[in-house]
Amino acid sequence: MAKPYPQVYLGDRLVPAEAAHVSVASSAVLYGLSVYTVFPVFVAGSARTVFRLEDHFRRMVESCKIIGMDRFDQEWDYDRFRAATVELVAANELTEDVFVRATVHVVESIPGTRVRGCDIQVSMFIYPATPIVPQHGMRLKSSPWRRIPDNAIPSRAKVNGAYVNSVLAKQDAIDSGYDDCVFLDGNGHVCELSAANIFLVRGGTLITPDVSCDILDGINRRTILTLAAEDGIPVRERTVDLTELYIADEVFVTGTSAGCAPVTEVDGRTVADGKPGPLGQALRKRHADALRTDTVHGWVTQL
Repeated sequence: MAKPYPQVYLGDRLVPAEAAHVSVASSAVLYGLSVYTVFPVFVAGSARTVFRLEDHFRRMVESCKIIGMDRFDQEWDYDRFRAATVELVAANELTEDVFVRATVHVVESIPGTRVRGCDIQVSMFIYPATPIVPQHGMRLKSSPWRRIPDNAIPSRAKVNGAYVNSVLAKQDAIDSGYDDCVFLDGNGHVCELSAANIFLVRGGTLITPDVSCDILDGINRRTILTLAAEDGIPVRERTVDLTELYIADEVFVTGTSAGCAPVTEVDGRTVADGKPGPLGQALRKRHADALRTDTVHGWVTQL
């Protein structure tokens, strides 16, 4: 199991990891009422860079707005968020690439099931950048657990409590001998993995479920769509049936913690010839380069 680096940002200061606590009486603990994002920090000699930091901050703002956590954008702006990230990274003296998990917790004590006007606290901690899925070919299982619909708990908001859904689905896949799950919606259409977006290729066209399909509108998903369009690859965002994955030329997934990783099997069926496909591998390289060295889109921030 990964452990956080020794210095953690909590509230408005750095504290030792063992002292970074949220009350057991808070809404964050009682109801899972927190929202979060995860972003990578890359180390190259003395340089420290982060990918799409402003987009990650904006997603936290949007997640708070969807859930009704109205104190975050009153108390935090992007400059403060970036400064906290810089302080955290410097304090932990990085020698390797890492992930940063930033969370907004509702810390009001025993407020009942409400959110507006409740006190919030921001935490940020660092941990090693170990991918959460195999990087050279993973096996997926369609889950018997359905994806929570937008009119229950919106997937486009990264709400901590909603990840019980992901835990149930991924644990079922692991128990069945697979690497991860494929979530379906109530109509049996493909959504995403437990914590990654999914793409398939058919006839040279890149296909992915659209943002109305109970998915997280992932930052890396958007990155892949941008890079594909720039490379002249036809792209379609639409409803996807599970059986399309069975007969796809390629399947791959994206996410901060997943990277851009190929899928070689779905529900016991080999994807094409069982090897990572050329289009997905080309986008994987483009994605990896963009994470560290993008100079075109303004995606890379120096810390």
